[in-house]
Amino acid sequence: MTGRVRTIHIAPKQGEPMKRVERVTAVAERGLEGDRYYDTDGTFADRDGSDLTLIAGETLDAVERDYDITLEPGAHRRNVTTEGVALNHLVGERFRVGELRCEGVELCEPCSYLERHLEEQGIRDALVHRGGLRARILEGGVVSVTDAVERV
Repeated sequence: MTGRVRTIHIAPKQGEPMKRVERVTAVAERGLEGDRYYDTDGTFADRDGSDLTLIAGETLDAVERDYDITLEPGAHRRNVTTEGVALNHLVGERFRVGELRCEGVELCEPCSYLERHLEEQGIRDALVHRGGLRARILEGGVVSVTDAVERV
């Protein structure tokens, strides 16, 4: 199973809009430089696996098709949008994202915060069991758009 990074987003502070970047440096057990979780400022900073969050681009396509909800890039509040990767299968598994070595911690189930933040009724239901993956960064490095995502 090899996929790729479609987009990367970071938000410097809790609640601020996500900013699209082409590449970012990641630090083990900390997160992405410039992101709110790097400085433990995010809503779920105390939750294991907040170093890196991923969501499948195919999920976003399905939400638009099946629920008629279009999420602007980064509106999902996840750091990395992938394509060609079954993220749910990476819970408890080790995988690479570009230079990073990661471990899937848990599914990133949607919360009421996301629905309130987006003011989009139904987004929570649309993302149940496919809202992405929380991951721990075991080995840092640089991740860039188009980098490979693959199980180790």
